[in-house]
Amino acid sequence: MPYRAPVVDATGTLIGTAESLMADEAEDIFHGIAVKLTRGGRLVEIAAAQINRVTDQRVYTTIAPDQVADLPAYRDEQWFHLGWGGLFQRHPMWKKG
Repeated sequence: MPYRAPVVDATGTLIGTAESLMADEAEDIFHGIAVKLTRGGRLVEIAAAQINRVTDQRVYTTIAPDQVADLPAYRDEQWFHLGWGGLFQRHPMWKKG
């Protein structure tokens, strides 16, 4: 998935840009993506279960247009930032550096 790839809803309408991956690197689990919404610029989390397909051009979701406003806010305290590569889930034994 390219950095800042367009993210579309179930109808193909642009809803925002992918800002980063959310994953657990040690467990090799993809949790979803952090998305900056086009309307309002809010940063939200889209769960992997709501992502239909990822290409080198865009991210396709199963989110209905009327569900976009209800997407959960991105929670910075839950993820470690690892640069452009992604966000990885915190583990209790990890210390913030």
